[in-house]
Amino acid sequence: MRLSVVAERMRAQQPLVFCLTNVVVSNFTANVLLAAGAAPAMTNLPGEAREFAKVASAVLVNLGTPTTEQMHAMEQAVVGANEANTPWILDPVAVGALGERTDFARSLLPARPTLIRGNASEILALAGFESAGRGVDSTDSVTAAMHAGTDLARRYGSVVAISGPADAIIDADRTTLVHTDGLALTKVTGGGCALGAFTAAMVAAGDEVFEAAVSAHAWYGLAAERAWSRSRGPGSFAVNFLDELGEVTPSDIDSVRHEKH
Repeated sequence: MRLSVVAERMRAQQPLVFCLTNVVVSNFTANVLLAAGAAPAMTNLPGEAREFAKVASAVLVNLGTPTTEQMHAMEQAVVGANEANTPWILDPVAVGALGERTDFARSLLPARPTLIRGNASEILALAGFESAGRGVDSTDSVTAAMHAGTDLARRYGSVVAISGPADAIIDADRTTLVHTDGLALTKVTGGGCALGAFTAAMVAAGDEVFEAAVSAHAWYGLAAERAWSRSRGPGSFAVNFLDELGEVTPSDIDSVRHEKH
């Protein structure tokens, strides 16, 4: 698998990612997309969500700070995305820890997300397994959640990405582990949520969802690894990370270790 191919296409195409995301991370998410070469659109208006999803390159549904109005917009965006065959990504933030958002996330699954991205505890809970999540933090391992990821992939036809020390990318028949030292992303708000939007951009540019997800996690993790190596702390890391997203080359991405599990 040449990870660089999707990266080259994404930078050339500059896909428009319609982000229905949480208020805490909206600015950082938009900057991540811009730094990498994509175009962000940050809006939550129900009246235009269905229409907007049809013209966007990809849609992100992130449940970080849901409101009743935003959840209605998300439902409409999912309908529009499926009508237009627009890829859409579900990021089930804090699912399992809080009941209402867990029910809402599960209600979206029959609409068959193109990709589901979360931490291990979120993926376990979304699939209906016991998890030990604490809000947005995962206390479960990626390995422990792989069976839940496979279950979701087989039931809904989605690719599932589980973030951790080694990210797991899963579909119904295969699993690939992407090895980078990107754990510094946990030191700033929005590291995981922005990854959902970034992956959406890569999926929009790729011919195959699984490969696009592997490439996205390799690029994102490598940028984080390089940024942390020249940062004094979380503040400088956030700035350096945006710089590194733009400076990583396609050949750099091909060098990231990834292996079948």
